[in-house]
Amino acid sequence: MIEYKAFIASSLDGFIARTDGSLDWLTSEKYKLENIDFGYTLFMQSIDCIVMGRVTFETVMQFESYPFPTIPVFVLTQNPKYQIQSNHPIFIFNGTLENLTSELENRQFKSAYVDGGQVIQSFIHERKLSEITITRISVLLGSGLTLFGNLDLDQNLKHIKTIAYANGFVQSEYHFS
Repeated sequence: MIEYKAFIASSLDGFIARTDGSLDWLTSEKYKLENIDFGYTLFMQSIDCIVMGRVTFETVMQFESYPFPTIPVFVLTQNPKYQIQSNHPIFIFNGTLENLTSELENRQFKSAYVDGGQVIQSFIHERKLSEITITRISVLLGSGLTLFGNLDLDQNLKHIKTIAYANGFVQSEYHFS
């Protein structure tokens, strides 16, 4: 059975990006700590593939260099005509999360990194997310794209650990019950 994991940053007021999708507040030089990647490398070593939404994928494609050259990336979209040309292992997927789970398990993937606000919300809503690591950045944005959406029922999480960094970041890991 595949585990779905999220690793994401959020402002203190719960936003993962500005309203226009911008991440400029997150990439500020004032947050850099020498030789510290906030557990990202270790997290990436624990996953077999990435599942992200189309909007997040298009944001990632604008980065100076593509960060996942060898990791299979499944781009979720509701547009069956969506296409991308790439030399990287990128797969366009427009089925249900159940179909996605079957596809990933057929490929013998054990762990997937779920990225993008709407995609994370979908996995939470469908009770498919296994764990989430949230790094809270010491900034208030006032508005933007939220990490969590409305839920029909409460979902209990188990706190695993919290780490405070010298630059003000506070990172917490939770497992879904």
